[in-house]
Amino acid sequence: MTVRYLSASAAAIAAVLALAACGGGSGNNSSSNTTSSKAGTKSTVSMRNVGSAGTVLVDARGDALYSADQEAGGTIRCTGACTTIWLPLTVAHGATPTAGNGVSASKLGVVSRPDGKQQVTWNGRPLYRFAQDGGPGKVTGNGAMDSFGGTSFSWHVAAMSGSATTTTTPKAGYGY
Repeated sequence: MTVRYLSASAAAIAAVLALAACGGGSGNNSSSNTTSSKAGTKSTVSMRNVGSAGTVLVDARGDALYSADQEAGGTIRCTGACTTIWLPLTVAHGATPTAGNGVSASKLGVVSRPDGKQQVTWNGRPLYRFAQDGGPGKVTGNGAMDSFGGTSFSWHVAAMSGSATTTTTPKAGYGY
């Protein structure tokens, strides 16, 4: 049984993201899930101290990055509705992610997503932003557990050693 709950603001965010994901387009538009340099070819991943979460991986905007236990070894399982809450960090085809402050370039990589996009990995684990964090300096998805399309996920903020261990009680089911 999955426990499901949402605050009013989280429900509103989830609804907006779900509607945005349904929008059409030519396929040539830049994805809002992509954090890129001005040239649109690289994503920068850095280390930053984020309050009680400690030193974690962040994207170019300073948003915390997460990985799912179920995607070890670069296996992509977060697809469809999952990507409206857990936003894949991607790079343009043929590009490589940029190692920023405190990050070893040898631990960064890319893996092909089922939709054809190239997702940034850390130690072989695909990286995501959490839509409900609401911006830089927040880590609210650490220890989150949820399910999409019959696949259960356990999420952890990415840290220098791979994924940070949960320091708080795991959060069960965000209800999406």
